[in-house]
Amino acid sequence: MPRYPEIEPYENGMLDVGDGNHVHWETCGNPDGKPAVVLHGGPGSGSTPSCRRLFDPAAYRIVLLDQRGSGRSTPHASRPDTDMRVNTTGQLTTDLEELRRHPGIDRWLVRGVSFGSVFALRYAQTHPGVVSELVLTGVATGSDAELTRGLGRIFPEAFERFRSGVPDGERDGNLSAACNRLLESPDPEVRERAARARTDWETAVIPAPPRSVARYEDPVFRMGFARTVTHYRGNGHFLGEGEGESDGAGASGDGVLLRDAHLLKGVPGTLAQGELDFGNLLGSVWRLHHARPDSELVPVGDTGHNAGATGVAEAMVAATGRYARGPAPVRPTRRH
Repeated sequence: MPRYPEIEPYENGMLDVGDGNHVHWETCGNPDGKPAVVLHGGPGSGSTPSCRRLFDPAAYRIVLLDQRGSGRSTPHASRPDTDMRVNTTGQLTTDLEELRRHPGIDRWLVRGVSFGSVFALRYAQTHPGVVSELVLTGVATGSDAELTRGLGRIFPEAFERFRSGVPDGERDGNLSAACNRLLESPDPEVRERAARARTDWETAVIPAPPRSVARYEDPVFRMGFARTVTHYRGNGHFLGEGEGESDGAGASGDGVLLRDAHLLKGVPGTLAQGELDFGNLLGSVWRLHHARPDSELVPVGDTGHNAGATGVAEAMVAATGRYARGPAPVRPTRRH
């Protein structure tokens, strides 16, 4: 199924979520339609208008938001005085609940991509009663193998370039945390070199269309993205226990989302995953699917970690189309 035509929001605003943060949100589609919320990736990427096109605008009330510190939310993570201590998965979840209650939504479909899938899974595990369905792509589970040192085994040259940018004494430890410390430096040149190194690593390991790569040339986006993604990955995505990558730095949040997959019982969902996505190659998505009897897995051929790929988008549109008609029966794994 092709994507729906472009649409514009009929309502938007800035929600005061505390800690000096204001989260930008917008709503489009049918004001009386089935509620759905879109969780972007990164963390720190911000929402994109293309996500509106994955839902039938006559059937859905589509809510998009920019998570703390990203997009049009304030203060932006690119500002050196923005306090990242109040930017965690738990606080994002609290923000999402405030946004749900703001217009009086009882339950909504949650769509997440990449880090947005980590966020969506944790949100649904901790608030299952308000999630009607989960529609995820570019699925990640916060596993150590999906993080910097794990991917270094697949991309050794790019990994060594990134690793060489952190101080000698930290190269065998938590690289995301080490890079984040450079991004918190009072020296703007140190911050800029670290941001460039982090986004160069991103483009090396996650092939993306030119439009997506070009955003890293925007110094504001580059700094905000690099600072946010290293803050989260350096702390195990703040999944509640054992924060931090376990690449020589101790315990992490590894396995928490898979461990708690049973909490999603009764929440139907679709996992549309590129067969060449590193998360698929590592088996994370397969394990998540088999830990969730209420999910369907849709492998998309010849596609990597690219939510905008035609096959992935078509699988998303097909899933939201079925869920618009109410609860759908669980289907066996199928290829797209």
